[in-house]
Amino acid sequence: MRALLLAACWLLATGVSLAQEPPVPGAAPPGTGEPAAARSWQSLSPQQQQLLSNFQGKWDSLSPEKQQALARGSQRWINMSPEQRSGAQERFRQWRALPPEQRQLIRQRWQQLRAMSPEQRQRVFDEVRRFNRLPPERRQELRQRWRQMTPEQRRGFMQRPGPRGGAFHPPPAMRRPLH
Repeated sequence: MRALLLAACWLLATGVSLAQEPPVPGAAPPGTGEPAAARSWQSLSPQQQQLLSNFQGKWDSLSPEKQQALARGSQRWINMSPEQRSGAQERFRQWRALPPEQRQLIRQRWQQLRAMSPEQRQRVFDEVRRFNRLPPERRQELRQRWRQMTPEQRRGFMQRPGPRGGAFHPPPAMRRPLH
């Protein structure tokens, strides 16, 4: 169980959630380009120290970025309700069950999403919500049709405007061969 909690903290610390968390004292805001300041073990709350106890002996050898990420993730975990923690544990179990190639693809897509402007991200989220509101049979039909398309057909579909087309034009950072 402790390993699962630590892994969930790590997953949360690496930016899996888009939720805003309170800033960690002494930390440069994520994405500012400023180098992270090292955190002393003593600067962590007793709850954080308990969650991160496996790191105590090697804390000073961790990079400042890793220290800050673990501090943020552990604080996020502490602030979660029991229901949120349960959901995070389930998502982590699902993550661990994925093949390494699929995890790498998800990490790449996450980085692409983070590189987008807020407007572009909102557009992607709106499209995902629109897709998820479709009846399950329609979503399955669209997935099946997508799998049967050639990469050229997929590109054409993504460029078509309107209700039957993709209506989503990925920014340059997300454009890559679709296979």
